[in-house]
Amino acid sequence: MRPRDANGASPWFVLGGILTQITYESGPVQWVRDIAQSASIRQTALHFRDLEEWQKPIVCLGINQLPLRVFALTSNKLNMRGHRNVRAEARSLGIPIDQVFYNWCIRLLLERVTGYCYWHSMRHFGEPRHVKILLSERGTHGYARAVWYGQMLKEQSQTGSTYLSTRTIDWRVFDTRLISVKQHQFDAGLQLADVVASSFYQAVDILPPTIWNPSNARLFKDRLTSVGGRYENWGLTFLPFKYWEADLRPEQISLFEHYGFDRLRFQRR
Repeated sequence: MRPRDANGASPWFVLGGILTQITYESGPVQWVRDIAQSASIRQTALHFRDLEEWQKPIVCLGINQLPLRVFALTSNKLNMRGHRNVRAEARSLGIPIDQVFYNWCIRLLLERVTGYCYWHSMRHFGEPRHVKILLSERGTHGYARAVWYGQMLKEQSQTGSTYLSTRTIDWRVFDTRLISVKQHQFDAGLQLADVVASSFYQAVDILPPTIWNPSNARLFKDRLTSVGGRYENWGLTFLPFKYWEADLRPEQISLFEHYGFDRLRFQRR
């Protein structure tokens, strides 16, 4: 991984997601059209990495005005060099280790999404309301594996064998039958989620060839998910959980501080 390995990959892995109520399920198509028009984007699909730098804040501000909630998970992988999670590998039935890590990050994101959905539905409707999950198709990670992994987590939850059980997916609002996978270029909602993920990626990866720019990720504050005014571990999650192990620079920490993280927790102990 950069910068320690020659020709290394990025030390960052970032997931992004959006959440909206069922009444707006058809909304993303028109939302993307309106945002594209406001930013003078001519292509039919919204791809953040293809935008000019001046277009990116227009797109992010457009999302910040929509009736949705934003989630982002940022994982710094440098502390994982040479690390093996034997327990996770044993439970993953031959799935490549990079897929094990991807599954685990998906799980963490789903914990926060379903936790928020339960809190929101009880507050506004007095009962749990289910959430539909649409994942962006990712090379070797298909629909069947997504469903299988979700079902495995449910079984672990029921038997009390969940690893890292501080938080779990809230099964009162989640059903694996409501998971589907689609190529993001064919779905407007996934394109909005890509903007979220790419904005936070550009904010944390300070090494070339990434054009580091934290300003776009700061523009989601009105839509980044919070509970009780807290963004940390709701709308924005940082890995490793021992923040100081990532050894971030001050300019990287400032993004998380913008969303209420305590700067001192990133200082090496």
